[in-house]
Amino acid sequence: MGRAAAPSGVHPGGAEPEATRLRRTRTGLALLVIMIGVLMAAVDTTIVVLALPEMERSLHVAISGVIWVIIGYLLVITVLATQVGRLGDMFGRVRMYEAGFVVFVVGSALCALASNEATIILYRVVQGVGGALITANSGAVIADTFAPERRGRAYGFIAVGWSVGAILGILLGGAIVTYIDWRWVFWINVPAGVVAVLLALRVLHDKGERRRERLDLAGMVLFGAGVFGVLWAMTKLSTTSFSEDVAGFLLGGVLLLVLFVLVERRRSAPMVDLSLFRVPTVSPTMLASLFQAMANFAVLFLVIMYLQGVRGYTPLHASLLLVPGYLVGGLVGPIGGRLSDKVGAVWPATLGLGVQIVALLVYAQLAVHTSVGLVVVASVVSGLGSGLFFPANTTAVMRAAPRELFGVASGMLRTFANVGMVFSFAVAILVAGRAIPHRVAFAIFVGTTRLTHHLAGSFADGLHAAFYASMGIMALAAILSATRVVHLRRTESAPAEVAAEG
Repeated sequence: MGRAAAPSGVHPGGAEPEATRLRRTRTGLALLVIMIGVLMAAVDTTIVVLALPEMERSLHVAISGVIWVIIGYLLVITVLATQVGRLGDMFGRVRMYEAGFVVFVVGSALCALASNEATIILYRVVQGVGGALITANSGAVIADTFAPERRGRAYGFIAVGWSVGAILGILLGGAIVTYIDWRWVFWINVPAGVVAVLLALRVLHDKGERRRERLDLAGMVLFGAGVFGVLWAMTKLSTTSFSEDVAGFLLGGVLLLVLFVLVERRRSAPMVDLSLFRVPTVSPTMLASLFQAMANFAVLFLVIMYLQGVRGYTPLHASLLLVPGYLVGGLVGPIGGRLSDKVGAVWPATLGLGVQIVALLVYAQLAVHTSVGLVVVASVVSGLGSGLFFPANTTAVMRAAPRELFGVASGMLRTFANVGMVFSFAVAILVAGRAIPHRVAFAIFVGTTRLTHHLAGSFADGLHAAFYASMGIMALAAILSATRVVHLRRTESAPAEVAAEG
């Protein structure tokens, strides 16, 4: 008997094409939800910087306290990243990711209602808890959702979310601060967060296996206190001269960090899972992320201070000059992700770092009367390098990590990057303070003052040394990234579990 004809509109072989289409739709929606989370975190980073002058005046915040509105947020994400990543491994990465949106929305609403210096810093800490849950688990959710050969492309689109969020933060922040009220830089997170939670509940589903673990509370306390001590000392040095109090905080912070390392080596479930570092590519990948963040964010702060202090731009106008770089970074991100899927993660990441070194060289040419077009050129070159580096470097970590440690690996990568970001600001202020008074450097960054012609020349000259120092830090990141080529064949061809055992 002849084979029955397939019904009209149905492909031979059953419903496979329809199933494929539905699967792609689901993964596309999942990627959209994750991009919204990253976009919100990026918006909150740039939009708050533009609101600092109004916060200082409205809440009567001391100039030295304003910066903790930024540093406090980053510090909380840094300390909690690995632990909330572990929570994802224990209770479900999607569940913790969704919880992050809820906490972030609550923290944003509280920030909008802040009445003084203490409350705005405290509520930013609450917001940071939500940010930690979102950022630490986003990479793990992608690793659960996408096959290894498609993760680079997905991480590339996450770079798009970050770049678009940074641009929106600048544009929305400028409009809100200028025409409405600074409190709305936080209120706008509320409807966006509610929409994101509803979408996440509908399209995201946990796929990873749950693990029974303990949280490393002792490690969190030691690490948080150590980083806080060092940061407090460096921030104090930015506004005052060296004193016994500064020395005490600095020494105490360093000793606590040393104690943290010693304690972690003896714990069965440490905050920093040292077993991951047995994978040959993990250590250079994490360190490359740390040094890249330290060099890149220090430069961002220094360029803003140059534009506001030396050239007299407002915070909004200074930030607008950096928009082309974010735009290029967003456009290049998916390309960098596809490259890492095709040729491996090492070369795109290392090339991206090399391109960023070129951008730093361009920044080092800035002077009192230099055309501000040079800032745009440098930001575009830097955006090109960032678009190549970030998706490739994230892909390298998640491809090397065993599936059951996706949450911890994603959190650790975020921790290393945030440590670099947190210390980059203090380093930038200290470098700027070599040429001008520290308090003036703070006021320049916040956007409440500008330099006289004499001090502007000294500050611009001092920036050159800072940019060259950042080139050295970025070169160290590139060297660490390049060393992974030794293990390229093993890590790109072997399953993650084999690489972890090897």
